[in-house]
Amino acid sequence: MELTDIDLNQLVVFQQLMVERRVSKVAENLGLTQPAVSNTLAKLRRQFGDDLFVRTPAGMMPTPFAEQLGETIGYALGMIHSGLNQHSRFDPASVQRSVTIGMTDIGEIVFLPRLLERLREVAPGVSLGTVRTTATTLRDDMEAGKVDLAIGPLPQLKAGFFQRCLFRQRYVCLFRQHHPLDQPGRSLSLAEFKAAEHLVIVSAGTGHGKVDELIRRAGVERTVRLTVPHFVSVGHILRRTDMVATVTERLAESLAEPFGLTHQPHPIDLPAVAINVFWHAKVHRSPIHQWLRGLVFELFGEDQATELAPSEPHHAG
Repeated sequence: MELTDIDLNQLVVFQQLMVERRVSKVAENLGLTQPAVSNTLAKLRRQFGDDLFVRTPAGMMPTPFAEQLGETIGYALGMIHSGLNQHSRFDPASVQRSVTIGMTDIGEIVFLPRLLERLREVAPGVSLGTVRTTATTLRDDMEAGKVDLAIGPLPQLKAGFFQRCLFRQRYVCLFRQHHPLDQPGRSLSLAEFKAAEHLVIVSAGTGHGKVDELIRRAGVERTVRLTVPHFVSVGHILRRTDMVATVTERLAESLAEPFGLTHQPHPIDLPAVAINVFWHAKVHRSPIHQWLRGLVFELFGEDQATELAPSEPHHAG
């Protein structure tokens, strides 16, 4: 098939169907009638020799061939749109739209307060939403434009995504102030770590979930008093118990003041974890996405951060 064989507007309809999965919603988004969208889909089916979308109770679901086309067409349309608008002046103060960022509950604790404060100052028309980076649909949602950015140790996002290291951080031991182990001027020993009661956070599906495996590999046996599936409750639990938790340093710093906690260097030599920012290639040159990434890097990044293109090796830490 040659480019002259197809109308660009037909590809716009195709991409909208990939995102919305409903003819009525696509018609509303594009200012078309539902019959016009259906006629365009019929033309695409004839041209490609494939059903492309099959009607189901959950909406118009793409065929395997449509899924294969989707990433390429989405990327191409994004590049065309960016190219046509590259000289447009981008003014964050005048933007009216929602932004969705994939992050863990750690990310919500560490990033959201400062990010929301800055958005209120420079882009009051931008609203923010989050989704879990552990969601099985994260990759598809980023390809479809439903999620603008993802932050965290995310080894599952590779081909088709740019990434940049936001910062690297070590693991520390977190516990309440005036804990028997809270002795200023003295580091926590391995023997004291082993003897303590521990709160363990099982963060399945993220790079943080590997830390407990690393502790086991080091041959360290712990008394685990409590296991929880997320980090949101850590501050509340530690402030009222003598348990110790192994967490990342920035999370420890965020929880210390609100919950009366303190932290010390970890007695086990654990590797630092890389916290990366990921975005899909099709939004790489989008002005609002460039601005959003820049804002995140400005607020939380380290100077040595290096950007990796989708074609380069990815190491999410």
